[in-house]
Amino acid sequence: MNDILVSAAWLNQNLDMPEIIILDVRLRYDPAVSQLDDLKIPGARIFDLENEFSDKNSPFPNMLPSQDQFEQSCRKLGINKSSKIVVYDHFGIYVSPRAWWMFKVMGHQNVSVLDGGFPEWKKAGYGTEKVVGLNYGTGNFKAVFNPDMVVNFEGVSDNLKTKKALVIDARSSDRFHGLVAEPRKELRRGNIPNSINIPYETVLMDGKFKSLNQLKEVFANLEREGRPLVFSCGSGVTACIVLMASEMSLKNHNKVYDGSWTEYAQVAQ
Repeated sequence: MNDILVSAAWLNQNLDMPEIIILDVRLRYDPAVSQLDDLKIPGARIFDLENEFSDKNSPFPNMLPSQDQFEQSCRKLGINKSSKIVVYDHFGIYVSPRAWWMFKVMGHQNVSVLDGGFPEWKKAGYGTEKVVGLNYGTGNFKAVFNPDMVVNFEGVSDNLKTKKALVIDARSSDRFHGLVAEPRKELRRGNIPNSINIPYETVLMDGKFKSLNQLKEVFANLEREGRPLVFSCGSGVTACIVLMASEMSLKNHNKVYDGSWTEYAQVAQ
């Protein structure tokens, strides 16, 4: 299993494979307020992005955790070095690409995204189960951080001079052009100089990724340009959606600006 995407049909057929671990990616999970009708794919384990897989010491949201924190949090979920991971979310395609990218950054290549997520799973009529708190046997997952997949503020600032990479902003067109206020009230409007806008919805259709040919059309001009791509958004989540789409259709060397506009808007002078 080395495909970026897997279908609901494939996952249903392989649900009982012992080496497959399914992760239900939540931006934020609080079991104390979990609803009685909170459902998931059978056997899926909750991947709590904000509480377990983000740097709690950072002033910015959703930042990558340390290599050690990521490793320990994965081990608590029973993830092993040999695990074949499938991530999904409850919004079709939204937060699961962030988890996919994080595993890649931490050296685990055997990870895929369920195309269409939980809505596609339910639409197909496959089984579900209630979310309950479970303890898993400690896994032996080993994280090896790859800095080549991440850009920090200094890297983005340097690129304003060198222009070696092209920054792609996955926010909506209105946010990119400063026509509407940012969801985080403390942030100014605007965008990173010299960046271009590809809203993440551009690469999706009906909660799934567009076809390969359609994605190639989205990125056609960028492929001819050939520069490395740096993906940004509000806080590094939806940037990973567009990065995933580019991975399926381009051969460029791609990175994510982890702090994205939330950091840049507050730090840049």
